[in-house]
Amino acid sequence: MREIVLDTETTGLSPAEGHRIVEIGCLELRNHMPTGNALHLYVNPNMPMPEAARQVHGLGDDFLADKPAFDAVVEQFLDFIADSPLVIHNAAFDMGFINAELARIGRDPLPEARAIDTVSLARRKFPGASASLDALCRRFAIDNTARTLHGALLDAGLLADVYVELLGGRQPGLGLVAGGTAGGGATGTARTARPPRPHAPSAEELAAHAAFVAGLKDPVWDA
Repeated sequence: MREIVLDTETTGLSPAEGHRIVEIGCLELRNHMPTGNALHLYVNPNMPMPEAARQVHGLGDDFLADKPAFDAVVEQFLDFIADSPLVIHNAAFDMGFINAELARIGRDPLPEARAIDTVSLARRKFPGASASLDALCRRFAIDNTARTLHGALLDAGLLADVYVELLGGRQPGLGLVAGGTAGGGATGTARTARPPRPHAPSAEELAAHAAFVAGLKDPVWDA
């Protein structure tokens, strides 16, 4: 099963107010495990970066000036995500920005049903607790010390770990236990074999069995 963990950084909070995507980070999962396959794009928003947004992700006008516009990277983005489900923290935000960018260049929107919202998953699993990415990293003891600023690829990596924990955590499977045998089998605690226990029938048991057999009418072995 292929899934894409996705995050974006933007110039603001609302595409309806003209704000744009400036960074896209995607990580591929297979059966909920990262494959190492990733896509990381910076995007020129063709608008000045508000200071409030720059303080969140650190991306300023000078850095983004020579980056491609969204229409120049859209095919690369769509090819990477293909038709896979999209794992997103606060999916309505990122899907709203992605679909606004697609609409701006005359492309079809991504169906919102493709998104798996990890905020909703966290709120169902931990009602009343904070569902922020930082809070979930703390809950699951995921190291997020590198997250001094928001970054699409960094946050996608943290979200991939959080998502696996929300699903129940990584379960050790056959052949995946650290320190396993050369043949790939799982290893366990060494056990001392017990001596075999005697199971021969006693004289009383043999007599009882003979009496039982003698009472059978037309046994099949006499046919």
